[in-house]
Amino acid sequence: MRIKFVEITNFRKLKSTHIDFDKKTTIFVGANNSGKTSAMLALRIFLLSPNRLALRDITIANWTKIDLLGEEWEADGDPTVDLNNLLPSLDVWLDVPLSEIQHVVHILPTLDWAGGMLGVRLSYQVKDFDKLKVEYLAQRTAARDASITGENGENIKIALWPSSLTDFLERRFQAHLELVAYPLDPAAVTLPGKNGLATPQILPTSALAFDHPPFKNLIKIDEIAAQRDFTDAGSNEDHEERGDRTTRRFKRRLSDQLRSYYDRHLDPSKTPSEKDYEALGAIQAAEQSFDARLEAGFSAAFEELEDLGYPGMNNPKLKISTLLRATDGLKHGSSVQYQVADPSGDGTKTLKLPEDYSGLGYQNLIAMVFMLMGFRDDWMRVEKAGIHEGSDVSHEIQPLHLVLVEEPEAHLHAQVQQVFINKAYDLLRKHGDLGNSDNYCTQLIVSTHSSHVAHEADFSSLRYFRRRSAPHKGETPTTTVANLSHVFGDGDDTKRFVKRYLKATHCDLFFADGIIFVEGQAERILVPHFIRHHFPELARRYVTLLEIGGSHVHSFRDLVDSLGIATLIIGDLDATTAVKIIDKNGNETTRWKSTRPEQGKAQQTANSVLKEWHPKKKLIDELITLSPEEHESTTNGDYELYVAYQKPVKGVSDDTVQTIPRTFEDALIIENLSTVEKVQGSATSKKIREIVTQSLSGDDLQDELFELLKTAEKAAFALDCLMLEDPKTLKPPRYIADGLKWFEGAVSKDVAESELKVGPDHGRG
Repeated sequence: MRIKFVEITNFRKLKSTHIDFDKKTTIFVGANNSGKTSAMLALRIFLLSPNRLALRDITIANWTKIDLLGEEWEADGDPTVDLNNLLPSLDVWLDVPLSEIQHVVHILPTLDWAGGMLGVRLSYQVKDFDKLKVEYLAQRTAARDASITGENGENIKIALWPSSLTDFLERRFQAHLELVAYPLDPAAVTLPGKNGLATPQILPTSALAFDHPPFKNLIKIDEIAAQRDFTDAGSNEDHEERGDRTTRRFKRRLSDQLRSYYDRHLDPSKTPSEKDYEALGAIQAAEQSFDARLEAGFSAAFEELEDLGYPGMNNPKLKISTLLRATDGLKHGSSVQYQVADPSGDGTKTLKLPEDYSGLGYQNLIAMVFMLMGFRDDWMRVEKAGIHEGSDVSHEIQPLHLVLVEEPEAHLHAQVQQVFINKAYDLLRKHGDLGNSDNYCTQLIVSTHSSHVAHEADFSSLRYFRRRSAPHKGETPTTTVANLSHVFGDGDDTKRFVKRYLKATHCDLFFADGIIFVEGQAERILVPHFIRHHFPELARRYVTLLEIGGSHVHSFRDLVDSLGIATLIIGDLDATTAVKIIDKNGNETTRWKSTRPEQGKAQQTANSVLKEWHPKKKLIDELITLSPEEHESTTNGDYELYVAYQKPVKGVSDDTVQTIPRTFEDALIIENLSTVEKVQGSATSKKIREIVTQSLSGDDLQDELFELLKTAEKAAFALDCLMLEDPKTLKPPRYIADGLKWFEGAVSKDVAESELKVGPDHGRG
């Protein structure tokens, strides 16, 4: 049994969002404000703390309709708005084999169910519409009629609560709403369409709600929240339990974790067994010995106190009776120590430091590991787990364990982040009844902003939260979730290449606001330099720059289509000309040979992006005459793309003649001749200066540079350019400047839409 997917509706930016769950570990990734935090919060509220839902958690686009309902009530008209359809809901779809039917009998939709999908909808609904309407109208009438008498005797209206139905619900939300669970029809499951939006099934009017919690005794749910070291806002205790659902306070100190683990699993005073009797006897013997020593030591002082007497009391006697607990030894800073050295070499004189002297990241890692161990052992009823006060042991171990971990990278350096994500799931399965067994299922859900966590994970477990523009004017941006197992999940050579490339470089594109693809090392070095000094707004955005040859960029198309973020491809024209070859048998064939781009020569591009992705043209004559708008592509409105490549520029010696640069370096030098003469450092830069000072024509200059850069270090020249005294004197080639200008606007627009907020805390992600 496992959770196949969930669908979240009307919750913050998650207007209608489908999220697939991996069989083992699911990792939420995405740019800032994409909805990752909202998804984790939705799971927490629906499954752990249903009383924490607030008005601000309802998708803001629904607020106008909610207020319209209030206005219709005030006008005493027939309501056109169904408030229940505007409230948040969570559909949980389980994949259950027929052999486990005994666990799910209480949620079967029909008696002829034969295994497979089972769905439950958790939906917030109004408890009593009539009561809500009466109370709202009473408050609105009082607020509307409120006035005071001014100095001149006139009535002055004053604004009182509530001003609208949403304003009323801001205070009275929990009083009028409740969480209700319904069975769903497995035959009516509809997967998301091309736009990625979920299509939850519509419940029939005859649908009957469950009269019991549907996941009780079925799913054990535990959580490590992002705000560690802080108690859950809804509880003043170290932990709160509701059946199978647990939220505990995060304790960073290892001694605190050990004490908590001892209390729940090892304390011999709780239902002692034979092996506990010896420990209890030792504790009692220690108490008696300690009592005797203290009584002897305080005897003189107690005699003086007895001589004093006390009004109303006859000869008071004082006695000492100690109570020792095994965890008392873990309540001080040095109860747990770290061995840092062993000068003796045999362990007799080790040097130790208290646990507070360890790094914050190490403390955080150890604390999270102990919490995961505690979750697992609570689930498996290890030792005394399940017999502490308030526990329900009237049922078997739940068949499914769902663990939510939010932002585990907090305070952890890169290597430790990778260790955690590698070991977390295995740690949750480290038990004799777990391991690779199918009897019980563990599903780990992790949200992260860390490229190191994403890098170490299997890419098929990534779920990318994709920001989408508002579907209609006046509404807010929404989020869909891409299942990247579809991008990385099979043995296709292209997908293997993309996966291996990302593993070999970095994974920050899963968190970026936009992607820039460049051809070579020189562009990789200088494009960020151009952004920093010529595009200040773009410099403030989180942009990923990938260096990859033009023949391979198109391999990333499926991934870019899934991520759906603004993309700029900076490539080369890669002009080729037809060459006829006659073999020894007299057969004529045509081959395409690389050449310097020229107009009117029937040349074609060898760049796969230009031929197959955008603008899907082969002829050089067509490519160099495209308008700036034709370099753009909205890919059917899904996301924005711009392809930049060399275009004709004015000649060096004759402004009336246009030349077409062959490479990035050609374009950079031709458009920065006076600046390049000042570039010094490497042997390559020296040779370029010598060529530039010859005042060659554009074509001759390109030929000289091309021959030089065949073997010279292009990266060395690019690094020398960074050392110019005034960095702004080096201008980006026109085709790159046009691309970066477009990209700056596209990324800024996407980010501005994603950060649009109408209510407090709305849209966090």
